[in-house]
Amino acid sequence: MSGVAVRRVSGAELLARQDDILHVYAEAFTEAPWNASRQVAERFLGGLAESAPRPGFVAALAFDGERVSGFATAWTTPAPFPSGGCYPQVAAALGPEHTASWLCGGREVDELAVAKAARGRRVGAALLDAVTADAPEGRCWLLTSVRARDALAFYRRLGWTQATHPAPEGTGHAVFLGPLHPARTAAPRRIRPPTPTPGAAPTMRTADIRQRFLDYFAARGHTVVPSAPLPTPDPTLLFVNAGMVPFKPYFTGEATPPWERATSVQKCIRTLDIEEVGKTTRHGSFFQMNGNFSFGDYFKEEAIAYAWDLSTKAQADGGYGLDPEKIWVTVHHSDTDARGIWRKVAGLPDERIVARGDEDNFWSMGVPGPCGPCSELYYDRGPALGREGGPAVDEDRYMEFWNLVFMQYERGEGAGKSGYPILGELPRRNIDTGMGLERMATLLQGVDNLYEIDETRPVLDCAAQLSGARYGTDPQADVRLRVVADHVRTALMLLGDGTAPGNEGRGYVLRRILRRAVRSMRQLGFHDPVLPELLPVARDCMAPSYPELADSFARIADQAYGEEDAFRATLKQGTTVLDTAVAQVKADGGRSLPGAQAFLLHDTYGFPIDLTLEMAAEQGVEVDREGFTALMNAQRERARADARARKSGGALDTSALRPVLDQHGPTDWRAWEALTTESRVLAVLGTAGPVPVAATGEIVTVVLDRTPFYAESGGQDSDAGRLSGASVEAEVLDVQRPLPGLVVHQVRITAGELAPGDAVHAAVDAEWRLGARQAHSGTHVLHAALREVLGPTALQSGSYNRPGYLRLDFPWRGALSPAVRSEVEEAANRALRRDLPVGVQWMTLPEAKEIGALALFDETYGEKVRVVEIGGAWSRELCGGTHVEHASQIGTVALTSEGSVGAGMRRLEAAVGVEGFAYLARERDLVARIAEQLGAPRTELQDRIAGLLDRLKTADRENAHLKQQATVARAGELADTATDAAGVQTVTVTTEGAAEDARALAMAVRDRLPGRLPGAVAVGTSTGLVIALNPAARDAGLNASALVKQLLGGRGGGSAELAQGGGLTADAITGALAALPALIASR
Repeated sequence: MSGVAVRRVSGAELLARQDDILHVYAEAFTEAPWNASRQVAERFLGGLAESAPRPGFVAALAFDGERVSGFATAWTTPAPFPSGGCYPQVAAALGPEHTASWLCGGREVDELAVAKAARGRRVGAALLDAVTADAPEGRCWLLTSVRARDALAFYRRLGWTQATHPAPEGTGHAVFLGPLHPARTAAPRRIRPPTPTPGAAPTMRTADIRQRFLDYFAARGHTVVPSAPLPTPDPTLLFVNAGMVPFKPYFTGEATPPWERATSVQKCIRTLDIEEVGKTTRHGSFFQMNGNFSFGDYFKEEAIAYAWDLSTKAQADGGYGLDPEKIWVTVHHSDTDARGIWRKVAGLPDERIVARGDEDNFWSMGVPGPCGPCSELYYDRGPALGREGGPAVDEDRYMEFWNLVFMQYERGEGAGKSGYPILGELPRRNIDTGMGLERMATLLQGVDNLYEIDETRPVLDCAAQLSGARYGTDPQADVRLRVVADHVRTALMLLGDGTAPGNEGRGYVLRRILRRAVRSMRQLGFHDPVLPELLPVARDCMAPSYPELADSFARIADQAYGEEDAFRATLKQGTTVLDTAVAQVKADGGRSLPGAQAFLLHDTYGFPIDLTLEMAAEQGVEVDREGFTALMNAQRERARADARARKSGGALDTSALRPVLDQHGPTDWRAWEALTTESRVLAVLGTAGPVPVAATGEIVTVVLDRTPFYAESGGQDSDAGRLSGASVEAEVLDVQRPLPGLVVHQVRITAGELAPGDAVHAAVDAEWRLGARQAHSGTHVLHAALREVLGPTALQSGSYNRPGYLRLDFPWRGALSPAVRSEVEEAANRALRRDLPVGVQWMTLPEAKEIGALALFDETYGEKVRVVEIGGAWSRELCGGTHVEHASQIGTVALTSEGSVGAGMRRLEAAVGVEGFAYLARERDLVARIAEQLGAPRTELQDRIAGLLDRLKTADRENAHLKQQATVARAGELADTATDAAGVQTVTVTTEGAAEDARALAMAVRDRLPGRLPGAVAVGTSTGLVIALNPAARDAGLNASALVKQLLGGRGGGSAELAQGGGLTADAITGALAALPALIASR
């Protein structure tokens, strides 16, 4: 341990080294197998202040010179045994007797971490010894993850004994007893996996069922098509919600299928009934649909034969081995062909071929187009699950597992399941089948429902272990466990496919799913972070089928854990407000929470309305949803009006423009092909409506019959330019499209007058347009470069560009490193140097999807779409903007900033063209000035600055050390000033330091009071108050949090032994300090 010194330290000294401890923790636990995020490290640091006052708390630091190179903390395990965190799992593994006798009253090593530079020098062993050497009777113990193989081996080498043995491939925690622990010889030595849950050892894994389906149809001439991502470019959907969605253009005839036969296992999301998830065991929000498809090739007989063969063929022969005597089918009552084929192919008796109507057995997309009858396969799971009589009687006992759709007709307009005419036979008949993978797994694995299959049950079991709940014993707890199991898996798959939490659209759905999972665990009594425990379990369950989840898990975890951290803070604040509001409603005899209160929760505390509805319902109160919606709409309209006002100086009244559009029709828009047009003024409008004439100095809205000006859309700012006529000159300030087809210009009359009917020359500023083209093409280039470096999930979620400037938002968790930023910038400019060609094509939306064109999910597209390509497939996006002809015309793309714009969302900003070159010149000049000031050549600047920062950090550490020494010295003096308040040693003092200095001083003084007597220390700052109690004071019935709240009028809080509050005046703090002795005496 050369050069490293280890010694015990007080809680105050430990807290004074927070920066060093954070650095060591991050080095130790952000690597595998822990993979903790930076937020987890910061959360640990934030908990140290609460940990230090715990009974029997001890700490040790390792010093390499002045630098902290390791730390360890420990505390005395209370009785009864703790019920939070991983402790229920420990208690369940050891049993109540061993838990009480082996662990309660012993010293638990809470944390042990060693910096990389100090490893291999026995620093960890020395730290461990420092915090356990004086454990009573040698009774020390610790927890570590069963995945941490190196840690397990380390403790064994030091003589620690493993007392619990989760399966090595599991995710549990192993208990170790110290080398001198009296129970070490009683602990089991053999590592044994736990007894599996009934039905948890499947005859065929879900991943194998999936692969068997693909193999079966591949062997019969079907092309295996990979699952499409869950976010779909289909503008009518947020997510793929059925196996046929990626094939929809082929079924509708919008595109020509590249194959006659296809098969896939499609990831799907359905969230319309998310509140019902978990309440029944039949549905989940994420599911996988096995499908085989025919595009004008085979039809009913082959589809039925394939389904029967694969379902009933022995597993040894490549089938699923279902009992043919337990299979029932349904057909449409008019489909005599299907009934006859089932008799012929399967030999099914008529009583197991059930005829049903349009509601159950006729399929259409809900709009004019293909439709047809369908036939469903059901499996009888036995009398224990319901009544006899077939699927028409009980669909729990008779589980549907495969649906065969026979697309043979074309339907017309109409509503409902049957309120439309059948127009005739399709020229090409198609097959679309869907076999629910989770349902087949339920049947083959011999379990009751999809929550018990091998891809879901481990998550449910882990949630049960963490919370102490026992699945199957409490119906309400079972619902919450199922919600957690479903939502964690769904969130994993959405994050894996590039969706990021947000406030709208897909992001909002994901945010809601994550928050429901976290809240369900809190309702089960588990208040620690949930996702770091459960998400890795879900990953391990799904990785056999989706190995890419393991590759991208660091990104997935970072986004998920950050979202949970944000929600935990939101939940803590918002729940208090909601509970108070609900209590007031009940006290007033009401039954509905006002919409204004729900809006306050949403607007101020970030509570989604769905969460407010759910939590209010649990307390028997409704919510005024209409009132909430009205307030939300008013807020959105104010925001839109404010944005328009900021840009145009006044809101634009579209009602005054509608008559113009009705009378004259759409604007003849020439922005793609012209910079000038000869135009006629159709209307001139002021803030109050149409005006007969606009004079010099006025700002008005002008409608032309034709225009070359680009109207702001697709992230591109509007054009600038001029209107000129025989008696007028006007500057164009803004161009918008307030109504579909109508382009309007906001102009300032600089000379003369303008009236309806005037002829004008409309001219775009050519330099402005060039800059706009450079910026918009630069945005496409940067987007492609970003995806090239970060991967396909870095999809643009928003952008804005104007001459010389662009910004691009994309889902990503954590800042891009300088190296990655440089790599992205280089990839973008490499495209410019290669002078990639820029091309434009018009095609149908299905054709654009087929060639991989990227679409913005919040855009609505017409029958034909405009596809802009840069370098062919390298960048291919649907876009209506203006662009350069060759990439080199962009000039340069210079990244100027990268930062966060919300949870899981990053923003890149760049200077483009002339502005880009100017930015680079300014950067070069700045580097030259810094080099001159430091007296160093440019090549040495990084080392020189690093040296200065090291010296500054050393000075900060020395300053902190001096402050700590001063605190310790002052603490002794202050402890001597203690006065008696009804038997409690009481110290009150003020300090000019910050809140953390006040906490450190309060704890230091408290630690120097005689421990056998109750002691209370209060330290006031200019705006806040800290109270620290020793264990004797707590045992005497005092509570630091309650004292702070009473002294500060309800403000503040903390633990029973350490609490603080703030936001008050110095006089109020002085008064609180003076009142403390009397308050203590009164209690």
